[in-house]
Formats: sequence, C-alpha cells, structure tokens
Amino acid sequence: MSKNNRRGVVYSTKDDFSYEYEQEETLETLPPNQQTLRILLDRKARKGKTVTLIEGFIGTEEDLKDLAKVLKSKCGVGGSAKNGEIIIQGEFRDKVMTILAQEGYNTKRVGG
Repeated sequence: MSKNNRRGVVYSTKDDFSYEYEQEETLETLPPNQQTLRILLDRKARKGKTVTLIEGFIGTEEDLKDLAKVLKSKCGVGGSAKNGEIIIQGEFRDKVMTILAQEGYNTKRVGG
C-alpha cells in the first residue's frame, strides 16, 4: 500500500504494530425505480449559457458516465458527468425527463 492510504500514525515503537489502511467504500448502484433524479436548469457560473443538471444519482462513477452517455447521445449535445451529477449542454429538461422515464427512473422537476 502507498503511504497516502496510511492515516494517523507516523511512527510506532511497537514490535507487533501494523498499519490499518482505510478501505474505499464500494458504492452500489441502486435500481432505476428506486432512484429519484432532480432535473433543473442552471446558468450560474457558466457565462450565461444554459445547462440541464441531473442530480441525485446514487451509484458508481462508471454507471453515472454510462447514463450521461445515453442522455448526451439522445439529445445530440455535449456534457459531462462527475460528482454524482450529469451536465447536459442546453435547455433539454423536458426531453431528459422523458428519456429517464423510459429508462425507468423517477424524475422530479426542480425550479421554474
């Protein structure tokens, strides 16, 4: 293990001491029917350009990126997926809601 994963102990004089490594939590992806995704439009810190934000995804980063890829290809635009949220370039809130409903996700419209 690397030194970065060791926490709290710099040096020990005990003969039988062993480091305790922090285990990475493996987050399992919930089934689509158990997730409620919040869909909103955002213009903040984007130089006035509108994006569609999908928040509330519970699962692995890989599954998040797969869902983002499906949404981006069906909307025909770019975007990104990180930190549990998907960003779709443009104002596609209604279209994203129908796509997610077809995939089996519960959706909730947030904001105007």
